[in-house]
Amino acid sequence: MIKVLVAEDLHVVRAGLVLLLDEAFDIEVVADVSSGDAVIPAALARRPDVAVLDIGMPGTDGLTTALRLRERLPDCRSLLLTAMDRPGHLRRALDAGLPGFLLKSVPPERLLEAVRTVAGGGRMIDPALLDEAWAFGECPLTERETEILRLAGDGADAREIAVGLSLSIGTVRNRLSDVIRKLHARTLVDAVRIAGRNGWT
Repeated sequence: MIKVLVAEDLHVVRAGLVLLLDEAFDIEVVADVSSGDAVIPAALARRPDVAVLDIGMPGTDGLTTALRLRERLPDCRSLLLTAMDRPGHLRRALDAGLPGFLLKSVPPERLLEAVRTVAGGGRMIDPALLDEAWAFGECPLTERETEILRLAGDGADAREIAVGLSLSIGTVRNRLSDVIRKLHARTLVDAVRIAGRNGWT
């Protein structure tokens, strides 16, 4: 039996995933959680072979969770699910060597195939997402610029960001100006929108 952990914050969607997977003759859902923060404790307790993770969970997102899970439980392989086509998310997942990435709109049999493939050591990446990810290009922002933009998008002002990251206010303002220029945005709000649409934050 393939032991699976499901992490999805929408209760109806999570229940549907659990039902679908549990009905397969060779798959058993050993845990289901509603946030990224709950994944590691549940995985360490139940030792799943595959973690099916929603990429957009509250708290710790699915991609970050998958990377942490790989460090804590290397035998558990992650299959990320997303409702939105954001090339940046897939690029990050591919760069990190994660084995599975699918749109939530795939047919049920495709999801079951992906779980079995990932559990067997293979990779399953949605072809449509793959084509667009490589065609679109990489994120032009540095890791620090991405972090600053993410905080700005969450509503923090330059002073709060500076204090939180131990930077000067001038440095934060300069980095935000660089972000706007690199993303060819008109305003900071526009830069946040562009980065979010492409999965860069």
